[in-house]
This record gives sequence, structure tokens and C-alpha cells, in this order.
Amino acid sequence: MNSLIHTASLISDACLNTEKVPRALISCGVVEAAAALCLIFSKAPGGIFLHHGKAPFYLYYGILVAIVVCGLIEASAGFWVSGDTVGRHAAGMTILWVSIMPLVTVAALGGFIILNVK
Repeated sequence: MNSLIHTASLISDACLNTEKVPRALISCGVVEAAAALCLIFSKAPGGIFLHHGKAPFYLYYGILVAIVVCGLIEASAGFWVSGDTVGRHAAGMTILWVSIMPLVTVAALGGFIILNVK
């Protein structure tokens, strides 16, 4: 949960400072992809994904693979924006705001439960 709060603070910092947009894109993309990969490899689908046939089961893993790809694209966009932060600021902020939905989806599916070490 700590990394989710840190990611949210990076997004809010990027709204205030143009120079922080690439860092926010790269960090959020990597956290998003890593959390989705952790879900793929360590947590079996539950809830509505279990007892309604095979389609929801495959949909669960399809969603997670799509989130991994989105996270990697977001991190790559961070490197692209870092080449010209002033000229590519609008594109970077658009990508950052669009990427909030996959981040929320991973959090809702339980991707950050793995980070809670007791």
C-alpha cells in the first residue's frame, strides 16, 4: 500500500512541475506492470472469475496481461517525454491520467497485497 501512496504522490507532483512528468510516468508504469505480474504468477482468480465458466477465467488473465503491456508502454513514454519535457508535457500528462484506470484495476484485483510484508 505504501507504493500505491508513493505513486499517487508522484502523479500529483507531476501536475505541479513539468520536470517531474517523466519520473512519474516511468515509476507508475513499472509499479503497474510489476503489480500485474505479481498477480499473474501468485494469485489465482477469485470471485466472479471462478464459477461462471472458462471465459471469465481467461478474461482475468487477459486483463492482467493488458495491464502489464500498458505499464511497459507508460514507462517507455516516460523515456520519450524526458527527451523534451516542455514540448511533450501535454502528451505525457495525458498518458499519465489515462494510466490511472489500469492502476486502479490492479489495486482492485489485489495486486498490492503482495507488498504487505508482515
